[in-house]
Amino acid sequence: MTQISIIGLDIAKSVFQFEAQDAQGAVVRTERLSRDKLLPALATMPATIVAMEACATAHHWARQIRDLGHEVRLLPPAYVKPFVPRNKTDARDAHAIAVAATRPDMPRVPVKSVAQQGARSLHTIRDLLVGQRTQLINALRAHLAEFGLVGVRGDAGAKAVIGFVEAGHPAIPPMILPDLQVLVRQWHEAVKGIVAIEARIKAAAKADQRARRLMTIPFVGPMIAHATVAAIGEGRQFGSARDYAAWLGLTPRIQASGEMRRTGRISKAGDQRLRRLYVLGATAALAKAKRRPDDMDPWLVELLKRRPARVAAVALAARMARTAWALLTRGGEYDATRPHGQAGRLRPAAA
Repeated sequence: MTQISIIGLDIAKSVFQFEAQDAQGAVVRTERLSRDKLLPALATMPATIVAMEACATAHHWARQIRDLGHEVRLLPPAYVKPFVPRNKTDARDAHAIAVAATRPDMPRVPVKSVAQQGARSLHTIRDLLVGQRTQLINALRAHLAEFGLVGVRGDAGAKAVIGFVEAGHPAIPPMILPDLQVLVRQWHEAVKGIVAIEARIKAAAKADQRARRLMTIPFVGPMIAHATVAAIGEGRQFGSARDYAAWLGLTPRIQASGEMRRTGRISKAGDQRLRRLYVLGATAALAKAKRRPDDMDPWLVELLKRRPARVAAVALAARMARTAWALLTRGGEYDATRPHGQAGRLRPAAA
């Protein structure tokens, strides 16, 4: 029997397509399996490489298949796509995955643990609730404005709008007051949910030694630290700090052809949520630098003089990300009293 060298597995919700190849790339076996038959089928095969795209549910299946003794390779979907010919099918997807996985320069996505995925889910749920809170207050503002009731911008205006409904303001028609009260209750539930999740994130960050070290970086709080550890763990999948910043989409796009080389805007690739957190932290740092420049890093103050605020915020976010990677991979803590420079400001963690 021909020995299987690699299996390309195209996963979905209910139907799974795999293609097994030998060491020469010849197709040995193809099969379409239901969800309940996938693991039993793989359990009967000798230990080999099983490649999948890093898509929805991929980390769950990777853990399950790895427990069977196979080596699992998760591939970025964007890198697999060029290997798919036209007229896409599940079988062709499985073939493309198997071919792509054999390329020596193909990047891989580390398999996340259950704890990592749970931590990332906290941030996803929080983002959902924040969006719902914004939608609800905007809807209440719009409805009440039709009857002459408006609130100023910000939290004070939101509280005023909520107060109009809770007090049953006479300008609100009785026929819609119960429905507006439903929106107010949903708004309160969203706020309670956000507060509860943020408390759990802060507690988890304080309990994690890696996150505590990240929080020694100026303007890196529990949200950024917890999200960073959940996303990249020890960060060793990146060869350098710049690789991590590039993965976050905080480095510029480069367009080059012949003698022409053009540096464009940041790529905005990678983890959008984590990138946003870094930029928000950098924006807070810039706001403080404008108010109290004497208390801030001279590098940051000079950057604000030379660059627009948003450009400076992205530059600082990239620097924060690089520093975070250095702390995760090399250990130690950030020490602002040491000489300027990423490596120079790292010191061993306290015992």
